Amino acid sequence: MSTYQKLVGEFELDLETAVSKAQKGDKKALEVVITTIQDKIYYLALRMLCNPEDAKDAAQEILILIVTKLSTFQFRSKFTTWVYRVSANYLLDTKKNFEKDLEITFDDFKQDLESDLVDPTDLKNSAEYPLLLNELRIMCTVAMLMCLDKKHRLAYIIGDIFELNHSEASEILSLSKENYRKQLSRARLKVINFTKNSCGLVDDCASCHCDKKLTGAIKRTRINKNYICFADKSEETYTQVKESIAELAEDLRTVYLQKAIPFLKFPVNFIKTLESIYPKR
Repeated sequence: MSTYQKLVGEFELDLETAVSKAQKGDKKALEVVITTIQDKIYYLALRMLCNPEDAKDAAQEILILIVTKLSTFQFRSKFTTWVYRVSANYLLDTKKNFEKDLEITFDDFKQDLESDLVDPTDLKNSAEYPLLLNELRIMCTVAMLMCLDKKHRLAYIIGDIFELNHSEASEILSLSKENYRKQLSRARLKVINFTKNSCGLVDDCASCHCDKKLTGAIKRTRINKNYICFADKSEETYTQVKESIAELAEDLRTVYLQKAIPFLKFPVNFIKTLESIYPKR
């Protein structure tokens, strides 16, 4: 039985109960709360910031915010809704200049995708080729959302990747349902149009195909053979994703591509970090 299973067993998977106990000073309950939400926060930060190190830093800061503000949660919504709202406010309003949160347009990204396209003859026979191809597929898909401004990026992630309903999503973003729907629709249209015209996985007529892009990506050190960040955690191979996309109706291909990203776990023992910040008295 894992540590997580031992912790949540006491509360029968009832997160709200754990939150209530944690607000009263129950340390074990606080550990349950942290263990339950930390991966969700990290994945949200990763999809927003693209860079794993930036996402790790952001997730730790968000978790500290949640712990320090936990007493203010009044159970007027689901706890996870409140967590996402705290996370969203941080990711939208923070003054920190994350390294990879660059201003880039879809035109810039398209131009980059269509450069350095060569046949990967020297790589095809290597044992690592499938893994590198999948790494490129995931990294490119994650980076694509950086072409959206933060507000539209967050609306897209919450709506189409996390698949939260419009009521919860609008509450998280402090928008009316109508304004949220408009924001999501604009973001979705931009991502779909770009992907359809520029990604060979979604449309075979597009110029950029991962195999042709791989050699250039390695030369530019965007793909590091010695540091695989995403692909080794992905349950789906590049070929499986490609075949699955081909079977879908055209309007579903983009969202499948964006969702076919491994759900990376938060790479920090935050409970120990928290103990170092708030030592026992």
